[in-house]
Amino acid sequence: MKRFVVTLFLGCCSFLGGLAAVQFGRVVPSAWAQPAAPLGEPDRLEERFERVVRKVGPCVVAVEAVKLAHKDGKSKTVEESGSGVMFRQNGQQGVYVLTNNHVIAEAEPRQITVSLADDRIFTAARVWADPESDVAVLQLQGADNLPVAVLGDSDGVRVGQWVLAIGSPFGLNQTVTHGIISARERGQISLGTSIRIKDFLQTDAAINPGSSGGPLLNLDGEVIGVNTAIASNTGGNSGVAFSIPINMAKRVVRQLLEKGTVSRGYLGVQTASSFEAADAAKLGLDRAQGAWVETVYPNTPAAEAGLRSNDVILALDGAPVRTDNSLINAISGLPAGQRIRLQVWRERKTLTLDAVVGDWAQGQVRLRPKP
Repeated sequence: MKRFVVTLFLGCCSFLGGLAAVQFGRVVPSAWAQPAAPLGEPDRLEERFERVVRKVGPCVVAVEAVKLAHKDGKSKTVEESGSGVMFRQNGQQGVYVLTNNHVIAEAEPRQITVSLADDRIFTAARVWADPESDVAVLQLQGADNLPVAVLGDSDGVRVGQWVLAIGSPFGLNQTVTHGIISARERGQISLGTSIRIKDFLQTDAAINPGSSGGPLLNLDGEVIGVNTAIASNTGGNSGVAFSIPINMAKRVVRQLLEKGTVSRGYLGVQTASSFEAADAAKLGLDRAQGAWVETVYPNTPAAEAGLRSNDVILALDGAPVRTDNSLINAISGLPAGQRIRLQVWRERKTLTLDAVVGDWAQGQVRLRPKP
């Protein structure tokens, strides 16, 4: 089977004293300087596309981060570029930019600039980031009366529905592409980073390096995803791209702005990285569905609930657990202390176990090997 590489979208890079990568000039179509028309119900699909772009285009920004990288005893200045979308948060003052953590990671706020569609440039006043979900939020310095997008509802996204993507691939700001939702709940992909929470929307909208953090939009002009990664053999668009569902991003944003950090639940199990039909058959299941428990760590919520190795967790509070990744996402989204009920397959029969969700941060301290 031919393998592909899943990569995060990184923009153009340059090194101090070295050759700078080719940077494309900014192109801002004059149409975006015109007042946004209400969406309404246009007669043709192309009119719907145009109205969405007219409405949301001014809300999409280019993000540039300057970082100091150290390698082999030498320091290099690295520039990374991505995209973002401006929004307002209920209960909070000012305008924020939603983007990816990997675009701005390790850069100081003063080294992060945000360019608007009308060529205005702002500096990040504050930065909040969650590496585990690859979500980051920027607060703009001296910005208030700016256009903002509506963060929609990704739970209602349907496979096959039309979507638009706006971003800054290869430095070409305000680039618009279109496609459909190709699949939901894509979590079985390896990004080779610290990203642990994966529940991506898949789209065939053309997305390329520099598009990281840009919005994926429905035809009502609502943000339904944050464009994050691509699967490609070449490093460029191959029609397989992944976006963080906006509902996941909103949960992360809310905690970041309210508490400065993200709290997550945990059970204390290691699930099998592969669960195939042959494995399910050996366990007496008619399909490979659920989270196959490989290890139960001692003194954890899972151990206290009575989970064992080779158990298959089929449901959580009555909701089916499709894969190990769906279990991780479900548990991570729960607060510590919440009581849950697990439906478990053990020794060719079903049983029910009650558990209390633990705190992920405390659990990592407990499970960390002693020096």
